[in-house]
Amino acid sequence: MFYNSKSYELNSAIKLLFCLFIAWSFLTATTAFSQPLNLGDGLRLTFYNISDAESGDFFVQKNGNIQLPYIGLVQAAGRDFEILQTEVLEKYKSIYRAPELTVQPLYKINVLGEIHKPGMYYVTGVEIFSDLIAMAGGETQDANLGKVLIIRNNEKLAIDAKEVLQDGKKLREIGLQSGDQIYVSRKKIIGFNNATVLISLAALVVTTIGVASRN
Repeated sequence: MFYNSKSYELNSAIKLLFCLFIAWSFLTATTAFSQPLNLGDGLRLTFYNISDAESGDFFVQKNGNIQLPYIGLVQAAGRDFEILQTEVLEKYKSIYRAPELTVQPLYKINVLGEIHKPGMYYVTGVEIFSDLIAMAGGETQDANLGKVLIIRNNEKLAIDAKEVLQDGKKLREIGLQSGDQIYVSRKKIIGFNNATVLISLAALVVTTIGVASRN
C-alpha cells in the first residue's frame, strides 16, 4: 500500500487547526463577560457540600473589598473576575476539604424607559436579554423594542432588541459592561394636538377638493 507522508501531514495539520479553532471559540464564549469588578458590583457564592457556609450575594464595599464568609475581606475593585474567582476558590480549598462551590460575578445594569419596574439589576452575563427585561417587569405596551439604547459614559449605541430577543443572545454577547444603562425607547405616538391638526388638514383637503369639483 502506497503511503503519502505529505497527505498525512496535511490532514494532521488541518485537524490541529480545527481543534485550536474550537478551543478558541469556547474560550472567547466563556470569558467574553470576564471584566473587572467595580464598586457596587459583587460575587454570588453557591455552596453545595459545605453545610456551615452561607450561599449568597456579596458586594464590593467603598474600600474596594468584599467580605466573604469564613475567609474575610478580599480585595475586589478593579480586579478581573477570573483572577478573583481563582483566588476565592483557592482560599476555600485551604480551609475546606474538596469544597464544591460556584463563584459568579454580579455586574450592575440600569434598565430604564418603557419597562414596568425601572431600576438597577445585577446580572452574571449568562442571562439572555429577555431575562433582563423580565427582571425589570417586562416592557410596556408603548415600548419600541426596535430601538433600545445602551448608554455608557454619555455615549449611546442603538440596538434592535427584537433581533437580539429572536436570536436568544446572552448579555455578554451583546457587550454589556458594569454600569451600563439600557434605555427602552417609546413608540412614536401622535398626540391629541397633533391628531387634531391632522384631522383639520384632512378636512381642509376634502373641502378644497369639493369646491374645486363644483367649479
